[in-house]
Amino acid sequence: MEQLTILQAVILGIVQGLTEFLPISSTAHLRIVPALAGWNDIGAEATAVMQLGTLLAVLIYFWSDLWRLACSFVIDGVHWLRRGLKGAPWKSHDAKLAWLIGAGTIPICVFGLLFKDFIKGGARSLWVQVATLIGLAVLLFVAERVASRSKELTDIGWGDGIAVGLAQAVALLPGSSRSGTTITAALFCGMTRESAARFSFLLSVPAVLLSGVYELYEIRGSLGGPGTPALVVATAVSFVVGFAAIAFLLKFLRTHTTMVFVAYRIGLGLLLAGLLIAGVLQAG
Repeated sequence: MEQLTILQAVILGIVQGLTEFLPISSTAHLRIVPALAGWNDIGAEATAVMQLGTLLAVLIYFWSDLWRLACSFVIDGVHWLRRGLKGAPWKSHDAKLAWLIGAGTIPICVFGLLFKDFIKGGARSLWVQVATLIGLAVLLFVAERVASRSKELTDIGWGDGIAVGLAQAVALLPGSSRSGTTITAALFCGMTRESAARFSFLLSVPAVLLSGVYELYEIRGSLGGPGTPALVVATAVSFVVGFAAIAFLLKFLRTHTTMVFVAYRIGLGLLLAGLLIAGVLQAG
């Protein structure tokens, strides 16, 4: 795990907090910003740990929603057990939504373990991020054009949950953006923009928690070392900025399209490609 100075930690914490929830890819920015600044790549491990800060932002912002989902899941589950596992393990929409979030988390866990070495290695190439930045921008543009945007959270079904879950697994590729892939898939499934963002954020909770805890375990030998205070600072900053980013995006999507993010992704991808071709940046 690359050691950070406090200044680097603050800057990268701001970058993580701003870009984790906007559909523009936090991992791409955490790879690009150090490259432009002449710093070493902080690595997938530090990135995953910093995501715990933005996870805390989700937990606090959506605390009432998450508590309601958890209570409904337990209550309906108990009734299901008493029925001898007959019928569906839910009666309320909240319990069903909790099951959808659980099912939607499976793909990213499976693919994350299967392709762990590639994700931490070759996938961090800046050329890969050029492709994912532009490719997902095109898909988001198409989703905006063809989506019905008629479904609220109460209307989504198993097909929607699995589709968005599979899209979340695509975000293992740096540059894709977890919020970007899931919001795009949710729009294709017919959700409203705000509902798509809400489901994206709720779906992120188990995946980011599992990833962050796993990476903390992986780097446990270096915890307490000289780089730990800076990593803590970066994580704390990402929490504060991430909380503000959630509030901004939900309010923004009530009255705006995602086209500004489409344009930003394409512009950033083309700029990055130009810097790579000019030799200003190195892909590896």
